[in-house]
Amino acid sequence: MAGYVIHLAVAEEYKKNYPEDIDNYDEYIKGVIFPDSVTDKSLTHYGVKSSKVNLKAFLDANNIEDSYNKGYFLHLVTDYLFYNKFLDYFSKDIYNDYDILNKTLIELFEVKIPEEVQDKVFYKEGDTKLLELNKTVEFIKNTAKFKLKDVQTMVLNNDENWLTFKKLH
Repeated sequence: MAGYVIHLAVAEEYKKNYPEDIDNYDEYIKGVIFPDSVTDKSLTHYGVKSSKVNLKAFLDANNIEDSYNKGYFLHLVTDYLFYNKFLDYFSKDIYNDYDILNKTLIELFEVKIPEEVQDKVFYKEGDTKLLELNKTVEFIKNTAKFKLKDVQTMVLNNDENWLTFKKLH
């Protein structure tokens, strides 16, 4: 999973890009954080694990008309892109990288940490091993440019760009 702060940064950036898409900000943010708030993430990510998000299965079971489901779908889109287009390899070092980048990303994207996840967001200093700040910022900005309705159309039309998985080493 992309870290909570990355998800929330994408959410803030998406809201700036498409303010007309979000009717209820609080519900939208609840949708953004929900998929990672459970123990078995395969259930909330519609795949065998969070790195294998099945966007089509989510859309078969849900619409993205309300703010909550838009936030939820944005979370899944972010995870899909994070694991299949952004990361070159996976290592447990990523969790430390999140903690190192969190403070800067919160400031850059004016992220507000919801009370429900404040105890899951940590801050450290040091050098990252997997994630570079400038590339992570670029990922957040680029992910937030995808209009959810357009992604929905591509997924439902079986566009391979949204349905295939990259093997991470």
